[in-house]
Amino acid sequence: MRYHTAASFEEAVAIAAAAEGVTRFLAGGTDVLVQLRSDVVTPDDLIDIKHIPGVSEIIRADDGGWTIGIAVPGAVMGEHADLCRDWPGVVEGMELIGSTQVQGRATLVGNLCNGSPAADGVPALMTAGATVSVVGPNGSRTVAVQDIPTAPGRISLSKGEMITAVHLPARAEHAGDAYLRFIPRTEMDIAVVGCAVNLRLDGDVIIEASVALGAVAPTARLVPAAAEALIGSTLDDAALSALAEAASAACSPIDDKRGTIAFRTRVAGVLARRAAGIAYDRAKGASA
Repeated sequence: MRYHTAASFEEAVAIAAAAEGVTRFLAGGTDVLVQLRSDVVTPDDLIDIKHIPGVSEIIRADDGGWTIGIAVPGAVMGEHADLCRDWPGVVEGMELIGSTQVQGRATLVGNLCNGSPAADGVPALMTAGATVSVVGPNGSRTVAVQDIPTAPGRISLSKGEMITAVHLPARAEHAGDAYLRFIPRTEMDIAVVGCAVNLRLDGDVIIEASVALGAVAPTARLVPAAAEALIGSTLDDAALSALAEAASAACSPIDDKRGTIAFRTRVAGVLARRAAGIAYDRAKGASA
């Protein structure tokens, strides 16, 4: 294995583009180091990107949006009061990943690029309308988060490409988001089902909404029908029932030791109702 320390994104991309065999980027390392130690993956080239300027920063833009560096750990996100105030659902998704020790290392981009359908950090990014900056041998581009995962353990980036930052839009007024998951244990487990909801209000009426599910399909996915069930409502019983039905209908899970197809399908609807209630309350609080 060849270990590289990149001083810039351009250098990291050049190394990755020229490499042959298995290449991995090292930021937090909570996935790649576990895979390496357990002989699941042994990279031919391991590119350390922690020393690139800006990768450990959280920056609020002039328009109110956010840029999160690719080496920012979940623990740092959770301590950032303004980010937590704007995007609590995004932060709480990251705060559910692993132990306190893992939180000190795990990153949003690592969680996204691991390609796990059950990644806790991904659904709330999708409902937020988050994007990532990607740079590679052919230049740079901006990609919606929902277009990054393509299958379990696989992402859409080409050889030599890497994500350089995560971008969250400005938080709209009278809006709120939330993320919930179900796990078999009380903590430190992989989601059996995850659900994120982001919505905006005009008075008591929901005028914008986005719903995403995790761990119930080959990738985390947005559920437009679930969002449509919320729009125009005041989150009454009829809207919540329609939301739950749409969320369950969007599921295409598997049976495994952590949950059956029937269980996951039902829990998706339950979590959607609960997450919508939390997001609605947060939006009402933002409008107070």
